[in-house]
Amino acid sequence: MPVPIDETLQIGRHPSIDRATLVLAFTGWMDGGDVSSGTVQRLVDLLGAEPIAEINPEPFYIYNIPGPMEVASIFRPHVEVSGGLLKKIEMPTNRFYCHQPANLVLFLGKEPNLHWHSFGECIFRFARQIGVEKILFVGSFGGSVPHTREPRLFITCSDASLLAEMEPYGVRRSDYQGPGSFTNYLMAQAASAGLQMISLVAEIPGYLQGANPPCIAAVTRRLAKILRLPLDSDALLTVSTEWELQVSSIVEQDEELAQEVRRLEEEYDYDLLKSEAEGPGI
Repeated sequence: MPVPIDETLQIGRHPSIDRATLVLAFTGWMDGGDVSSGTVQRLVDLLGAEPIAEINPEPFYIYNIPGPMEVASIFRPHVEVSGGLLKKIEMPTNRFYCHQPANLVLFLGKEPNLHWHSFGECIFRFARQIGVEKILFVGSFGGSVPHTREPRLFITCSDASLLAEMEPYGVRRSDYQGPGSFTNYLMAQAASAGLQMISLVAEIPGYLQGANPPCIAAVTRRLAKILRLPLDSDALLTVSTEWELQVSSIVEQDEELAQEVRRLEEEYDYDLLKSEAEGPGI
């Protein structure tokens, strides 16, 4: 059954923006280290962006799936119970925020399990009605970057003109074959919707689990340059430094892991020098 877009997309107000940029983040796929969701949430907080619209989650998610616990737990909502009382249940949310001074819209949601076409049409219809010209997705994946170095950033673009536009920001062009994401689907449909789209994906340490504050901070700083946002990142740096010191202390207690990190550092530094020697356009 088709999803009724008019009922699913709920726009509370239309801000005064024109040819704006919409920055997307999704939890789940391509949110390693919480870099996708953490970066956009950080921008929402730092800018004081205000919520302006939502996508009703009900048609788009599977909450109960047969199978082993480790699979089923991915789909079920997270709950917190304390002292025999239910304190919290986290159902999916998909919310748009706006920061008018920067002509910027931010979206924080969960990658849909179902009805990709309808979910995409909600985003495209919102973009057309609000005045968005360009979509920028921020994501991450676990790779060979050590935790003592900044993440590498890779881009995929909906058209060639955007590749040249992004060259000054120290990003690399993606080469990939494998399972696709919802943002790949969005990019494939962007031109027909009259929009440009960029996917900015950070390569982060694959040997770490949980939120990665230094990578969130690094991607936030790079986005601030791309979007020309005057952000004060001192708070980000403080949290990042404390986290890195804790992780480094734990790593040094594991001789095998410490050797592996040193090897990754050497490879990272060599790759960086090689890239700088080759110049832009890599």
